[in-house]
Amino acid sequence: MSKKQPVSRRQFLNYTLTGVGGFMAAGMLMPMVRFAVDPVLKGEAAGEYHPTQQKVSELTDTPVRVDFSYEQTDAWYTSEVTHTAWVYKNDKGEIVALSPVCKHLGCTVSWEGNDHKDKFFCPCHNGMYEKNGKNIPGTPPLKPLDVYPTAEKGGLLQLGKPEANNV
Repeated sequence: MSKKQPVSRRQFLNYTLTGVGGFMAAGMLMPMVRFAVDPVLKGEAAGEYHPTQQKVSELTDTPVRVDFSYEQTDAWYTSEVTHTAWVYKNDKGEIVALSPVCKHLGCTVSWEGNDHKDKFFCPCHNGMYEKNGKNIPGTPPLKPLDVYPTAEKGGLLQLGKPEANNV
């Protein structure tokens, strides 16, 4: 028969402190690991589109301002966000939706503002863009206006997240 060996006081304290220390270390490390891993596991909805009230059938070759809102959640705070786009149909009949945010300093551009025919105009520093969003050389903006991906659902226009314009 095997003889039971009694646990000494020193061994008992050693086992107890090691166990308690391990739980404390795990308690501190778990939030850090979750913080690092959570964005990888949480997949963003690819191709998420936001509905607008603009009927696709009413779009012409003249840009119109389209406002749209959606609910945005930042951590624990949920808010209603409103964005704007300049939308028109190009020569091929494709829908083009441009961001109104100037690429120079972030001011809002307007269509044919300050009597600039067939151009987007930024009043902050007289920046100008062509109808397709391309920045006009000699004006402050160095990049073209961002473009929104578009979709149609039930005859209404839907807009995605703005992307860099490659014109």
